Amino acid sequence: MTKADIVESLASEHELSKRQAGEILDLILDEITAALKAGDKVQLIPFGSFVVRERKARVGRNPQTGASIKIAARRVPAFSAGKGLKDSVGGPKRGAAKKTAKKK
Repeated sequence: MTKADIVESLASEHELSKRQAGEILDLILDEITAALKAGDKVQLIPFGSFVVRERKARVGRNPQTGASIKIAARRVPAFSAGKGLKDSVGGPKRGAAKKTAKKK
């Protein structure tokens, strides 16, 4: 599914023009981006959470020459799926069924 597909779906389901739906989606994405730039966590319960993770500086290797290179520390966005999304995509966990009581 692409951004254009989401815009089209929003427009048809909520009787909006594609332009209006696109502006709404852009606004939502801009808000998420701004929050992550500020270092905040964005929680969309039960969908999931967007967070910023810190990556440490490390030494890498150039695959062509084999020479060592320094890779700088950086901040990267990450997404953690929420329970609702996990359940709807993969179904409930296997061990989640009710256990029957043992007879003595």
